[in-house]
Amino acid sequence: MGCEVLCVVGARPNFMKIAPIMAAFAERPIDARLVHTGQHYDASMSDSFFEQLGIPRPHVNLEVGSSTHAVQTADIMRAFEPVLDQESPRAVLVVGDVNSTIACALVAAKKGVPVIHVEAGLRSFDRRMPEEINRVLTDQISDLLFTTERHALDNLVREGIDPARVHFVGNVMIDTLRRNLERAVPAERTLGERPAAGYAVLTLHRPSNVDDPGILAALLDTVTTIAERLPVVFPIHPRTRAAAERFGLGDRLQRPGIRLMPPVGYLEMLGLTRDATLVLTDSGGLQEETTALGVPCITLRENTERPVTMTEGTNTLTGPDPDKILQCFAEVLADGGKRGRIPEFWDGRAAERIAGLLRGWLDA
Repeated sequence: MGCEVLCVVGARPNFMKIAPIMAAFAERPIDARLVHTGQHYDASMSDSFFEQLGIPRPHVNLEVGSSTHAVQTADIMRAFEPVLDQESPRAVLVVGDVNSTIACALVAAKKGVPVIHVEAGLRSFDRRMPEEINRVLTDQISDLLFTTERHALDNLVREGIDPARVHFVGNVMIDTLRRNLERAVPAERTLGERPAAGYAVLTLHRPSNVDDPGILAALLDTVTTIAERLPVVFPIHPRTRAAAERFGLGDRLQRPGIRLMPPVGYLEMLGLTRDATLVLTDSGGLQEETTALGVPCITLRENTERPVTMTEGTNTLTGPDPDKILQCFAEVLADGGKRGRIPEFWDGRAAERIAGLLRGWLDA
């Protein structure tokens, strides 16, 4: 007899989503086991998150590592299939939109194992984003779809998905944020001091921003301008650092006012975000976290799969356009920036709702 649910994580964005789900399953109880594909293999981007968030050690670590999208997805599928055969779960649960999500969902669907997708229905409508392809395909082969915001149902229905399979439960990322907010490492401890006039946090990793030397140079120059008035804390992603060096832009990372640092753990990043004057990012998760924390956010992308952070939250889309970024920055300095409200069901209980619905679904 196998477990009831085989849960899959693979990359940093997944960890914050799976933590409250595993905790809620333990309380329900739902017999769940955890598979880590090893898509993120760097300890600073994986191990520390498991420790800080209290995620159970994975039952299996596939240790696939990094590669191209095609090779990585194929490697995950090949490694996951024998695990699925051995565990014989009643369902496979995947979260988010990384390569591990679609790879394991495909294996499960082809073997007749029901797929559960947490964070379904989000759409940027930009098929150039690998994550968008992963989202659309995973939703198409899922049997049970849990959404973070009400408008996601419209996206799914438009794509022909039966609304009876869709449940609006809220945002498990915010469960993790609320659960850990008091444990967040204060910014002054991470930085050694807290800048008296405040600071901005910058994260940058999407291929559209860092794989084009012209766009990356313009963004770093814009950040330099911002740093002249507000210090910028920049936990730099390894691929961003590598791209800057490859394009001869390394000197732009060392300019006055920019505090460069390696990737930090979840509790450190939560503290930096909570205490920031402003966040500049191309991350999906930070758009949500800044809205939950009431911190102004400038998203350096042309689109977002999380529009509720704009319509109800503190997020503003500027793309990589320097003029738009600097105009939005000026507004933050002038009046504190965009003020929003907490979206519906971003109340720290999304995982409880998932566990309750899933328990009923399994029993039926």
